[in-house]
Amino acid sequence: MSAPVVADARWLWENEPCRAACPVHTDAGAYVTAIAEGRFRDAYTIAREPNPFPSICGRVCAAPCEAACRRGKIDSPVAIRALKRFVTERYGVESFAGSALWHEAHPPVPEAALPSVAIIGGGPGGLAAAHDLRLAGHPVTIYEAASRLGGMMVLGIPEYRIPRPLIDREIDAILELGVEVRLGCRLGEDVTFDDLLAAHAAVFVCVGTSRGRDLDIPGHDLDGVFKAVEFLLNVNQGFRVDLGERVVVVGGGNVAFDAARTALRAATRDETAPVPIDLGHGAGEEARRGLTTTLDAARAALRAGVLDVTVVALESLEEIPAAAEELEEAEAEGIRIVFRRGPHRIVGTEHVTGLETVEVVRVFDDDGRFAPVFAEGTESTLEADSVILAVGQAPDIGFVAPEVLERNRFGGVQVDAELRTSHDRVWAGGDVAFGPRNLIDAIADGQRAAASIHAALTGVAVAAPVATRIELIAKPGFRRLATDYDAVARVPVPSLPQDRRVGFAEVETGYDEGHAVLEGLRCLRCFDNIMLRPELCILCGLCVDVCPTDCISIVRADHAGHGAASQSALLLDEALCIRCGLCVNRCPPTALVMVHAKEICS
Repeated sequence: MSAPVVADARWLWENEPCRAACPVHTDAGAYVTAIAEGRFRDAYTIAREPNPFPSICGRVCAAPCEAACRRGKIDSPVAIRALKRFVTERYGVESFAGSALWHEAHPPVPEAALPSVAIIGGGPGGLAAAHDLRLAGHPVTIYEAASRLGGMMVLGIPEYRIPRPLIDREIDAILELGVEVRLGCRLGEDVTFDDLLAAHAAVFVCVGTSRGRDLDIPGHDLDGVFKAVEFLLNVNQGFRVDLGERVVVVGGGNVAFDAARTALRAATRDETAPVPIDLGHGAGEEARRGLTTTLDAARAALRAGVLDVTVVALESLEEIPAAAEELEEAEAEGIRIVFRRGPHRIVGTEHVTGLETVEVVRVFDDDGRFAPVFAEGTESTLEADSVILAVGQAPDIGFVAPEVLERNRFGGVQVDAELRTSHDRVWAGGDVAFGPRNLIDAIADGQRAAASIHAALTGVAVAAPVATRIELIAKPGFRRLATDYDAVARVPVPSLPQDRRVGFAEVETGYDEGHAVLEGLRCLRCFDNIMLRPELCILCGLCVDVCPTDCISIVRADHAGHGAASQSALLLDEALCIRCGLCVNRCPPTALVMVHAKEICS
């Protein structure tokens, strides 16, 4: 049966924490619950529909859904990303099913009869835009300077986190829609920006940030000073980098972990491999943005046979932007992390011999802006053969003049809310518009840009089912699949032991079926909500008595902000509710009912 449609129905549907936190609005609660119920094929379809990269995201997504997961308020968030990987291994492009289910999750591919679109950059944002634009009926051509598609998914993320064949297969599925590609095509050399504007009705710029930022301190141009992002780019393209025995990494973000762990694998490459290209220091600028390129570099250096690795971070343990699990893994591998120290100068004559640091008084000002203050007279020196700088990244957009595309304060392309630039036929998104972003944010920008471009070129929104209303669907006799779900600890994601992490094999190995179902059962099912039918409530208090988290209370109406003191009201604290359904099942007059907010499409 259906409960009456109420004003809160859309709010309930749109504000599931995991769905709201996901930039592409994946219904994580739905696919996690499907896994708990053993409906693995359904789970894959749910995960794939809003995202053309489910297999990739199941391994390397930053998982903002987990950060928002309400289960984290109880113990630990549900392992949403690992559960996505579990179903993609069975039904995704890496499975025996190939890309069959991947293609079933999108509508039929129409004839390419609408105005054509050029996409500059074949990374996740550009590919996501190509996917949506082609499905909307546009001819699409991707112009990529590198010899392969993938952008930072290939050039920045190490192979031990995600195999390159898997990336290739997910990209191939997008190309199978009829997307054209020009590889090795450099803007300003092989084709000009004006050429693209003449050949296409619209252009989407999504080139990423492939240039590392420099530090304007003495010694920044010495031999042995590297930028983390360029170090990763070179190693992932097969170039050999000699780091020496002692490495100091400057910064406090995540990607430095990737670079550090990559160095061990890079050391196993053929000694005849070419030397790095374009690891120059450039003029650069100090920047807060892009701190997500630091601690991975330290761990990569350790795995390269480096004897000593130290990470120097401006922030304290509480302030550092790197994920807690990254810090734990780095320390487990023997990396030393020095908090609240800043780079003062790089020591050496021609080659690096050390890094002089200084104590940090504070990192942020009273308004929360990045404005580090250092304590004079607190200098000390760390010996080093190499210094890896992970202090931010910058886009390379020299192929188009500032008069054509207005720049933003970070040196990227200025865009409005619809990702339109100062040129009426050009859109931009991802790192080039917002600075270094997570993979899932770049994908979301590609989708937003595609919708905006399609609307501008055709005057209509991208064809999709239209939600005409949100209804609350009652679920009488609500029961959990398990009675102890609220006591089950987060199931650790299996991974290779430390002594077996050699070569470029994946470190994480993923859940088996039993562990995946157990982890799925931990979901609190925030899409289910308790609704009160006040005309039936007799204020007996049995729901209060049976509630295991004390989230229900009966108070005087004036305390609740409504009615007179002689009246009472039933209150439910949404933050404490674990959706056990005991109150619903205990209520004698059935005044409490569990409901699910469902989108009804035309």
